[in-house]
Amino acid sequence: MEPAIFHGLGTAIITPFHPDESVDHASLKKLVEKQIAGGVDFLVACGSTGEASTLTEDETDAVIATAIEAVAGRIPVVAGCTHNSTREAVARARRIAKIQGLSGILTANPYYNKPTQQGQYLHFKAIADAVAPLPVLLYNIPGRTAANLLPETVVRLAELQNVVGIKESSGNLAQIGELLTIKPANFAVFSGDDYLALPIIAGGGVGLISVASNVAPREVKAVITAALSGNREAAFKAAKRVHALNTILFAEPNPAPTKALLAEMKSIAGDALRLPMIPVGEKTRAQLRDIAAELNLL
Repeated sequence: MEPAIFHGLGTAIITPFHPDESVDHASLKKLVEKQIAGGVDFLVACGSTGEASTLTEDETDAVIATAIEAVAGRIPVVAGCTHNSTREAVARARRIAKIQGLSGILTANPYYNKPTQQGQYLHFKAIADAVAPLPVLLYNIPGRTAANLLPETVVRLAELQNVVGIKESSGNLAQIGELLTIKPANFAVFSGDDYLALPIIAGGGVGLISVASNVAPREVKAVITAALSGNREAAFKAAKRVHALNTILFAEPNPAPTKALLAEMKSIAGDALRLPMIPVGEKTRAQLRDIAAELNLL
C-alpha cells in the first residue's frame, strides 16, 4: 500500500484580522513562518479555526493563496471547504481547487440539515468527484454540525480514489476505534482534538490536526513525533507539558482564546474576530498569560 499523502502534525491555522476586521495578510504570513519553523507537517487554511464561516468567497481565496505563497512549497496546504448545500459546496470546491499550489481540501459534515448516512455519502462523493484527482480529507465534527459520519460510511467514501483521510472530531473513542479497525490500510485518520491525539495515534491514526500548534508548534510537534515513533514515555511527557494549554484554548469558543494568546505573543497584530465570535474575557486572558509564561511562549 502507498503511504498516506498527509501525516504528522497539521495546524488548523487561524485567520488574523485587522481591528477593522479586514484580513491581516502580513500577520498570516508571519504565522505561517512560525508554523514551519516549529516543524509542522502541513497547514489547513479556512477551516472552523480559520473562521471560514465569516469569510467571503474572495477573502477565502485570498487567505488560501496567501498561505500557499508564504509556504512556498515547503509543506502542503489544505483548504477548508464546507457548506450544507451540496450544490453550493461543489461549486465552492471547484473554485478553490483551481488555486495554484493547493494540496487538498478538507470538508466537514453538511451542518443544520441533519442528513442520513446515505445523504452524507452522496454529499461527500459529489464534492470528491468535482475536484478529482485533488485529495480530499473528510471532517467529522458532529458537535458543530449536528451530523455524525459513521465508520461504515467513511469506509465507503474511502473507496473513492481521492478521498484519502479524515479529521475525526467526534470525541467518541469507541467510534474512532471502530474506524481504525475497519479502514483501508492507506486511509489516514487524524485526531481533530489535541487532547485525543495520543490514543488515536496509538490505535493506528497518522497524526493530529491541531489548534494548539498555532501557538506552540514545537511543543505539539514533540507530542506527535514521539507518539508516531512509538515512544510512549516521551509522548506522555510531551503531552503532559501542553495539557493545560489544550484546556485553556477551549475555555471559550475556538478560536478566540488562540487569537488572544497569539496577540499576547506578538505572533499576530491583534485578536480581532468577526461576530458572532467575540474576544475572550479578562479571566481567560489572564489564564492564557499564566500558561504561556509556564511554557516560555511569551
